[in-house]
Amino acid sequence: MSKRVVVGLSGGVDSSVTAYLLKEQGYEVIGMFMKNWHDDSVTISDECPWLDDSNDAMIVAQSLGIPFQAIDLSKEYKERIVDYMFAEYKRGRTPNPDVLCNREIKFDIFLKAAMKLGADYVATGHYARKGEVAVNGRTMYRLLAGKDPSKDQSYFLCQLTQEQLAKSLFPIGELLKSEVRAIAAKAHLVTANKKDSQGLCFVGKVHLPDFLQQRLEPKKGSVVAIPADAPVFAAAGDHDMAAITSGYALEPSMGKVVGEHNGAHYYTIGQRKGLNMGGFPEPMFVLGTDTNRNVIYMGMGEQHPGLYRRGLFIPTSDVHWVRPDLALPAGSKRSLLARIRYRQPLEAVTLHAQDDGLYLIFDKPQRGVTPGQFAAWYDGEELLGSGVIN
Repeated sequence: MSKRVVVGLSGGVDSSVTAYLLKEQGYEVIGMFMKNWHDDSVTISDECPWLDDSNDAMIVAQSLGIPFQAIDLSKEYKERIVDYMFAEYKRGRTPNPDVLCNREIKFDIFLKAAMKLGADYVATGHYARKGEVAVNGRTMYRLLAGKDPSKDQSYFLCQLTQEQLAKSLFPIGELLKSEVRAIAAKAHLVTANKKDSQGLCFVGKVHLPDFLQQRLEPKKGSVVAIPADAPVFAAAGDHDMAAITSGYALEPSMGKVVGEHNGAHYYTIGQRKGLNMGGFPEPMFVLGTDTNRNVIYMGMGEQHPGLYRRGLFIPTSDVHWVRPDLALPAGSKRSLLARIRYRQPLEAVTLHAQDDGLYLIFDKPQRGVTPGQFAAWYDGEELLGSGVIN
């Protein structure tokens, strides 16, 4: 008897080919479209309308001859993703909705809905791979980078658990994007030449300032320019881990007011666009935000020392090991690779496990280390764990 798989059909080419490949491999495939929270007032409407995606998903299911249904997860998405995002931005942090969507929606609520249909697995169109290894007689599942280096999406899956991986399939992880499109064209799938969607997971391309202003009131505040030779940066080479990872203690007195903004909670570290700061010899970048004082700190130029940090800290409560058998005990350290954002090249790092959490000290200073984002660490092509940057 063939295994049953529920495929998250998003209306894109990747999930369409996922369903096609699984059917070719002999699985009993069911297509399911997830309708998540959507607000037309903040969506750049013609980029990724969910209704068109739903129709494309249904057409793909019909052409493959598989059952199809839609599931409305709007309430859960708003509670678990949208409300969380507002709360994080209000705190002056920058959340990653795609990582959260996978942890909270696709591989939790959606997975449970699939299990109610008697599914053995769920499958998605992620460019990632799953492996297995025996540890003390027990099967441990490995989360591996996708074969296409320009499309690897293992980072977005960095919060998955062993239980979730056990029930997951990633059929296109072994393929290049060009191969996926070629398969779709050969199978005459309507999504073969459809361009990739951009924006929040299953929501569409959102105009972020409008999105944030729904709940975070505009509030005028000062923009303070910090010179590159400010005394605070002299401590950047400090070898004390707490000092390296805590970021710079920026104060208004360290620079001068050069403008005003509409709310510190609208900005993120490293941001350049949308600042409306002209008249400087080089572009201005956000070095830090203070939502309590409603102050934005800025620095001039790509090489401003305030844009770079040698390390970051993740509190124990936010540390997650995809491979719990490889978790570092307090007092130990390990040299690995890590990234602090999607598509960033992997960087050499040393993980230091302490009683209060995990310190990641990079060999080279990292640009735009942003609280609220996820850091993920790898051993070669295997993603071992991740955590929310403090």
